[in-house]
Amino acid sequence: MALKTKERYIESLRQLNLKVYLMGELVENVVDHPIIKPSMNSVAKTYELAGDPEYEDLMTATSSITGKKINRFTHLHQSQDDLIKKVKMLRLLGQKTAACFQRCVGMDAINALDSTLLEMDQKYGTEYHQRFIKYVEYMQENDLTVDGAMTDPKGDRGLPPHQQADPDLYVRVV
Repeated sequence: MALKTKERYIESLRQLNLKVYLMGELVENVVDHPIIKPSMNSVAKTYELAGDPEYEDLMTATSSITGKKINRFTHLHQSQDDLIKKVKMLRLLGQKTAACFQRCVGMDAINALDSTLLEMDQKYGTEYHQRFIKYVEYMQENDLTVDGAMTDPKGDRGLPPHQQADPDLYVRVV
């Protein structure tokens, strides 16, 4: 099952055992919550357009791992054409959603990891890239939304941790 439908994506969220707090309140139904729903709908649009024949050329790609048709958000770029289609896809989604569609950072991260891990394995004789490719194949087969976190490296508005209103608001990697 390489391409997930919009409906299947939304149903997959219903199946998760999420514990989400929003503005200090536990959210009972994440999928139908009025503040969360617009963001979920933007992600859902990435699935909907991938299944639309009109946008298939931009929204899907052929996996370099399996040879199957996959969502471009799970694709490892192979050519200049892939990069051009990526940009056109992002513009299309921006026009269709007028919002963040959440999957860009994940797509960029897997592409950065692909080349970085390959070079690292070649230099150090490790096998990280092979394991990573297995994960990307799983990601492609299940059309997962994989994302990354954006952080403020200086914390709350650039203040040092001891001066922040809530020093636990940010993840710090040391």
